[in-house]
Amino acid sequence: MTYRKLSEQVVHLTNPQRSDTFVKLFRNAVREGKFDGAYMPERFTLPKSFSRRGGGASYNREAKEMLFELSPAFDKWFDETNRELAASRKGGKIKPTVEAIEAGLVDFKTMAAETRQKMQASFKKGQSLGKSRAKTKKK
Repeated sequence: MTYRKLSEQVVHLTNPQRSDTFVKLFRNAVREGKFDGAYMPERFTLPKSFSRRGGGASYNREAKEMLFELSPAFDKWFDETNRELAASRKGGKIKPTVEAIEAGLVDFKTMAAETRQKMQASFKKGQSLGKSRAKTKKK
C-alpha cells in the first residue's frame, strides 16, 4: 500500500493556479467515496497566489493536509480532473499557442478551417471591390 500526502499530489498539477479548485474536488471525491482519504494534523500552503482587490499585494492560502492511498481509481480520477482543470477557464477563449495546440486544448483542424474561411472571405471581398471599381472607371 502506497500512501501520498495531498500537498505532494498538488505539485503534479498541470496548472498550479487551479490548486484551490483541485483541493475542493479532492475533498468532494473523498466524501463521495470515490477513494479513501484521511485528515492529517498539519497544514500546507497552496501553490496558487491570490491577489487582493485594489492593491498589488498577493498572498497564499493554506489547506488541511490529507493522506490518501494511491490506487488505479485515484489515478483515473486525477488524470480526468487534471485535464479538466488545465482546459477549463472562466476568462474566455484559450489563446491559440503552440503549447495549447500540442496539449490538445485547441483543435488545429478547426483553427485551420476558420483561417481558410477568413482568407476566402477576404479574397472574395477584394475581388468584388476590384470589379465594382472597374465598372465605375469605364463610365
